[in-house]
Amino acid sequence: MQRIALVTGANRGIGKEIVRGLARAGLMVFLGSRDEQRGATAAEELADDGDVKPVRLDVTDQWSIDGASCEIERVGGRLDVLINNAGINAGYNHPSEETAEALRKIYETNVFGVVRVTQVFLPLLGKSADGRIVNVSSLRGSIGDQGAWAGMPSMAYASSRTALNAITMHYARDLRDSTIRVFGAASGHVATDFNDFRGSRTPGEGAAIAVKLAVEDHDLCSGGIFDDAGQLPW
Repeated sequence: MQRIALVTGANRGIGKEIVRGLARAGLMVFLGSRDEQRGATAAEELADDGDVKPVRLDVTDQWSIDGASCEIERVGGRLDVLINNAGINAGYNHPSEETAEALRKIYETNVFGVVRVTQVFLPLLGKSADGRIVNVSSLRGSIGDQGAWAGMPSMAYASSRTALNAITMHYARDLRDSTIRVFGAASGHVATDFNDFRGSRTPGEGAAIAVKLAVEDHDLCSGGIFDDAGQLPW
């Protein structure tokens, strides 16, 4: 039976490459995009990679999330893989220059958006024999590695990823007796328009860990945050 996946924020960058990787692995992939036309264009561009279907999904809009859930249930009846990839940044201010408004804007997508989407899709994931949630995080979210990123610019973004890591663990523990496992994926310093193409990795390289966590057979710890080298201290 063909497995079914949803990727949020997937019309470009890492999200689009995650869709590509999942489609090449044989999954039916719903490409979530808040802009319907851009999502449709991206899905057309990925048509040769496999079964890709665009779906309008804005993680800050409950109506669009509910609509996407109805569409996926209508087509597939369940969901096997949810990749919470949608995220935003808002500049590189030092912590002493940051504003509560900037944090609120970023958390609306990077934290609250993940919760909104996950809560809606848990019933469909519960119908899967091997449900997986992968939250796309960042090395900047780590406070376990001697707090390497603490005090660096972009406190709003970095702390949103720390919060996302905590949410990942909370869901993993809550769902430990279910068929659903939850992971965090740190894609590394990827060059996309998200960071003005400052990164050293390609979107495909950044997408690889999320695809691996989503589709490969493994016994990795549910609730863990991983990059290409293994589990991260966060």
